[in-house]
Amino acid sequence: MAKAPKGTIAIEEAVLNPDGIAWMAESAALFNPGQDPSKIANHGHTQDLLDVHGSRLAKMDANGVEYMLLSLTSPGAQGEPDPAKARKLAADANDWLAAQVSQNPARFGGFASVSMHNAEDAAVEAQRAVTELGMFGVMLNDYQLASGGGDVEGKKYYDAAEYRPFWQTIEELGVPVYMHPRYPQAKDLEPGTRYGNRKQILGAAVQFHLDLSMHIYALCSSGIFDLYPKVQVVAGHLGEGIPFNLWRADHWYNKPVKKATRPSKHDYRYYFTHNISITTSGDFSTAGLKFCINEIGVDRCLYSIDYPYDTIEEAQDWWKTVDLPEDQKTAVARGNAIRLFKLPLDE
Repeated sequence: MAKAPKGTIAIEEAVLNPDGIAWMAESAALFNPGQDPSKIANHGHTQDLLDVHGSRLAKMDANGVEYMLLSLTSPGAQGEPDPAKARKLAADANDWLAAQVSQNPARFGGFASVSMHNAEDAAVEAQRAVTELGMFGVMLNDYQLASGGGDVEGKKYYDAAEYRPFWQTIEELGVPVYMHPRYPQAKDLEPGTRYGNRKQILGAAVQFHLDLSMHIYALCSSGIFDLYPKVQVVAGHLGEGIPFNLWRADHWYNKPVKKATRPSKHDYRYYFTHNISITTSGDFSTAGLKFCINEIGVDRCLYSIDYPYDTIEEAQDWWKTVDLPEDQKTAVARGNAIRLFKLPLDE
């Protein structure tokens, strides 16, 4: 198929394979209170997630989006507590997504889904998805839900030493990992829990960045990037707020008592200028983007939309108003993504 004119490259764009409707129904009430789970297949968001080559592509054409990197919508395999089921969920989604991308590789690429119940399974599926299916990276939806494993809440975080074989594989493959937020597990929504009594802060407005920023701070401070310095991680929503806290985080992290005991060699800013990139997904703030460029450098900032949870039209209308120098705007819009993900597109 013919290439599109040069435009924006969007990299946090969600899809859902038809088999995923069943597990999506389990969390339907979180993003649409009152939704009848039996009718989720007919919900507007579900239809947008299932669509790749229809209205999605038409909206891309109409609004100047050149290319999308697609990923299975959250929580994907990270929401499945059974290791065998999570492994199959990820593999099936990867096979489906690779088939979708193969229909129009000039306009679409894919992120791999992996089960993170253990590093070995994750590494094997990442290897298969990248080397055999042609995926350009791995998408992780925050912590892995695990029954009988993880911390006291049944959550597994990837700064733990057990995940070093996974990060080693990622470095060897030379593809980025995108860290994406997710809704809490069901037991964290019961009365008396942190979110159970405060459901108004669930989701993208507040809870997403509160939870995921902790995980990203943990990765940066764990020493993972010292062991595997070529690993690249991407965080959406202008870095889940972390760039706005870098001065204070480092001010205290570099105190002598912290330096003497911390697991990492460097501070947070170092990793945000060597190992972390951020995107504009769902955070269309010109002032915020300019702040991030000033804090971590233009080469670490990438455009994104967060479709279908945010609209292509709104994102592109905003992007047209962003008053960056032309070289910076081109880098954020497409050049940085082509370089970081090694996309088969002309710069």
